[in-house]
Amino acid sequence: MKTILIIDDDMHIGDMLTEVLEREGYGVLRAYSGTEALMLLSTKTPDLVLLDLMLPGLSGEEVLPKIKNIPVIVVSAKIDVDNKVDLLLGGAVDYVTKPFNTKELLARIAVALRGATKQTTLLHFDDITLNAASYAVHVGEVEVKLTRTEFAILKYLMQNSAQVVSKSQLLEHISIDTPDCTETSLKIHVSNLRGKLRDVSGKDYIEAVWGIGFKLK
Repeated sequence: MKTILIIDDDMHIGDMLTEVLEREGYGVLRAYSGTEALMLLSTKTPDLVLLDLMLPGLSGEEVLPKIKNIPVIVVSAKIDVDNKVDLLLGGAVDYVTKPFNTKELLARIAVALRGATKQTTLLHFDDITLNAASYAVHVGEVEVKLTRTEFAILKYLMQNSAQVVSKSQLLEHISIDTPDCTETSLKIHVSNLRGKLRDVSGKDYIEAVWGIGFKLK
């Protein structure tokens, strides 16, 4: 199930969107301010974000550049053309003006999600490139040979590079590809992955956050 985060302080619009999206089979997360949205995104990774601009706390314009590797559709009453252009150049994949037609919005969501699926086959962090389709990892121009478990760990860390990933999150999300990985063996796999990446570049890309999990640095 694809999950969509609605960032909007208008309770009526948020409730209406939730009802429409859930009827279409999407999971829904809600945030009512820019600050709350960033706190939620530090622990959750939705497949798409619907972002209002006029929010309490941090505005939508301030929140947008902080959302990484997740498609964002701006849904706003602001109709200024220059504003739309700036937001699209700043990272939004689409801009829908309020009031909107729900069928049109659903179509735009479907298109954005299809585009995100294609883009996520190739992930980048610093000078690491991961190709999810070919199971290849390069640091600069050098290919790094990883085990299936190491590849799954690196892929999930790169998909969530802006946040700390807990051990339980990591185990849960890689379990489909690597059902044999346990909390005990996870430390060994991460250590081996860190060593292989360091051997190529001399850099230590993975930070262990004491008592919590791991983060790319």
